Amino acid sequence: MPENDHIARQAELVASELFSEFFWEKVGPTNHDWPCEDQQRHEVKTHPCDVVYYYDEPYSPLRTYVHCDLKSYAKGTIQQAAVKAAAESLAKQIACADRSDDWRRLHVHEHVTYSVCGLLFVYNHDGEYEANFQSNLLGIDPEKLQLPKGARLFVLGPKEIFWLDNIRSEVQRMRGKRVPDLPPPEYCSYFHPQLIRRANLQAEKAKAATLETLTSPIIILEHRDPRGGANRGVVVFYSRPGETSDEFMYLIDTLRKYELLDSRTSVVIKTLGASPISSPTFQKAQQQFIEGLAGADVYTDLGGYVDNIRYEPMTEIRSTYSTIDLGTWE
Repeated sequence: MPENDHIARQAELVASELFSEFFWEKVGPTNHDWPCEDQQRHEVKTHPCDVVYYYDEPYSPLRTYVHCDLKSYAKGTIQQAAVKAAAESLAKQIACADRSDDWRRLHVHEHVTYSVCGLLFVYNHDGEYEANFQSNLLGIDPEKLQLPKGARLFVLGPKEIFWLDNIRSEVQRMRGKRVPDLPPPEYCSYFHPQLIRRANLQAEKAKAATLETLTSPIIILEHRDPRGGANRGVVVFYSRPGETSDEFMYLIDTLRKYELLDSRTSVVIKTLGASPISSPTFQKAQQQFIEGLAGADVYTDLGGYVDNIRYEPMTEIRSTYSTIDLGTWE
């Protein structure tokens, strides 16, 4: 296998390890081509498919199929033109997947109501990209993308992939301790709140983190007692810098609104690369939140739950793969 193929394989490995921890499942063949349904408009005879994942939606009886374009770029090759071309190509793929019997036969389960979305996964394999990746998206006009009505296209850049990969690593670390902080995966699920206008219709079935969850600043992993007890735990992965008390007070109030602060729930908040003063800032936020409930000298149940929240900055990891090692696997 040529070296460029080894480099491309790195994105596949990162995506596979990462998304499995968020309870996504692969379906159908990988790295294959399928016929274009609109050759005159798209100006191609076939479309590529790197991999398709699926998960069940929490707020509707739908299964989402994520058609992925996995890119592995060095620092110097992450440029606006390349990202724009990849996004435009992926949009055409989604447009065709939505109407293709061939794509459906390979990737969609029978007797399910489903939707197809696209994911452009831009992995920086040398770990040296530090520029603002979002600037590469400025040249993309959503109105000109050939997406069907209602279809969605997501982009994960190097920073987002780095953050999600650190969550994956932290979950595995917590689960692998001699006295585990997390139970096995079958007792875990990603939390989807009961919203006022969007009830969680598939609370038991929809365990996976959705793309909307993965691209939000708060990702919550809920776990229950394997012995069948009533207690539960939540791990709140928070991507913001944690520079002010107001920021953390808003986060605490969000947990309150989600009904995650009660007598049977243990809560730990984890951050990565946050402000050097984030720990004392969080402590101040706890104190200010509690004082705002009924005064500093008055105990309330909610105040006790807030006081019991733990704050733990994470240790940074960076996954790397050698092209030589990858070559030996073939």
